[in-house]
Amino acid sequence: MIQRRKSKQIEIGNIKIGGDASISVQSMTNTDTRDVKSTLKQINNMAEQGCELVRLAILNPDAAEAIKEIKKQSPLPLIADIHFDYRLAIRCIENGIDALRINPGNIGKEEHTKKVVALAKTNNIPIRIGINGGSLEKELEALDIPLAEKMVKSAMRHVQILEDNNFDKIKISLKSSDVLTTIEAYRLIAQKVDYPLHLGVTEAGTYTGGIVKSAVGLGALLAEGIGDTIRVSLTDNPVEEVKAGYMILKSLGLRQRGINFVSCPTCGRTQIDLIGLAKTVEKRLEDFNKPLTIAVMGCAVNGPGEAKHADYGIAGGIKEGYIFKKGEIIKRLPEEKLVDEFINLIHMENV
Repeated sequence: MIQRRKSKQIEIGNIKIGGDASISVQSMTNTDTRDVKSTLKQINNMAEQGCELVRLAILNPDAAEAIKEIKKQSPLPLIADIHFDYRLAIRCIENGIDALRINPGNIGKEEHTKKVVALAKTNNIPIRIGINGGSLEKELEALDIPLAEKMVKSAMRHVQILEDNNFDKIKISLKSSDVLTTIEAYRLIAQKVDYPLHLGVTEAGTYTGGIVKSAVGLGALLAEGIGDTIRVSLTDNPVEEVKAGYMILKSLGLRQRGINFVSCPTCGRTQIDLIGLAKTVEKRLEDFNKPLTIAVMGCAVNGPGEAKHADYGIAGGIKEGYIFKKGEIIKRLPEEKLVDEFINLIHMENV
């Protein structure tokens, strides 16, 4: 069992981050925040897939104003992503935002930071210090040390700014597009502070490559007990980020929402359309939220025996297949009837 790193706990809306809270899954809208209807539609789509926190880009005063209406209708706590203009952070707090993501070092004068922090403290609004490896302060970039160490120095500098203003509702992220740099940065910061950590590999890429990079980076850290909330960054629909986040957590036994899908690789023993069968079953159960383990196996060798831990499964034969439950075969059916019977059984027994 994974032993989680001990961290302080903060609350973003109704979601607890850190401490003994479950590792939460979040994403970010890619709509124009000023377009309230489109933004809410995307938020609702993410919520249906289990997203627990959503971040919105606040690029201008109109986007900050839109927060008021979005907050009224959003099923999820909202995090405002702020850069450079401290007034946008203040307006978002006034309009009901649940948390901020800022770099205290890039919102101008110290008096501006103090204004944001004072209002955040009054309204119980946590602040995430978001460090990206590609946008560090010039004096840190010039240092002859590894990038991960530069990122940690930047984070600690920003932590100090907030702590100097008697503010400790802090969450930290240190993201790089390089997986090993990301892992090292989080390992280093985990030894220096006990604030909750938001994990992510930034600019991870398109769907397949992005999931692989994120699974390696986030998986390595989560397996060490590091991380309190995650975002899988993909050049894709944010809904896919949420799905990928849960897949990573489920693979480590850290969350159990939805289907844990198991299928074997194809080989010369397979005499059924295993690839098509597996894809169809997974697709038809993608919105099934009960934490079941479902197996689709190619032959009797990899069937009920190797997948006996599965709640339900299919084992292929010669143009036919067997449906099994907890390792016991309960039905033998022609290939063309397997999927419908299998799905119906799962839904019938798990309403």
